[in-house]
Amino acid sequence: MIWALEITIKNREILRSFLDNFSLEQLNKIPKGFANNIIWNIAHTITIQQLFVYKLSGLPTIISEEMIGMYQKGTKPKRDVTQNEVDEIKKLLFSTIEKTEEDYKNGVFKNYNTYTTSTNSALTNVEDAMDFNNFHEGIHLGYILALKKSL
Repeated sequence: MIWALEITIKNREILRSFLDNFSLEQLNKIPKGFANNIIWNIAHTITIQQLFVYKLSGLPTIISEEMIGMYQKGTKPKRDVTQNEVDEIKKLLFSTIEKTEEDYKNGVFKNYNTYTTSTNSALTNVEDAMDFNNFHEGIHLGYILALKKSL
């Protein structure tokens, strides 16, 4: 497995622990002073990985356009998610990374549209995207830990 994806899996195991150990109410709660909640942050990490790796490679994403619309950069929770949605997000935490690894090994990522992130980092290929994604996911893990303390 690619080292960057191994790191992603480790982070996603931590994210899964929130899904396993928090109630639906806790996952959906937006504490005072915050603009989003734990479940939004987890779904956002899945969405951004798909956009960084697949969309910028000119490939279709594994996740739905509806999910992208709900969790892409600049969005915030519009409603509480259901338990069925939490269960789907839990599956996507790992299935998206497994598919990314498979596609990478099969040479699917041939092109990449250079993208400059909000931290002014230029992503020029899929490897850059996978590396930067880990930084991004780390930021959102930090948000989740702050949210946890505010519950």
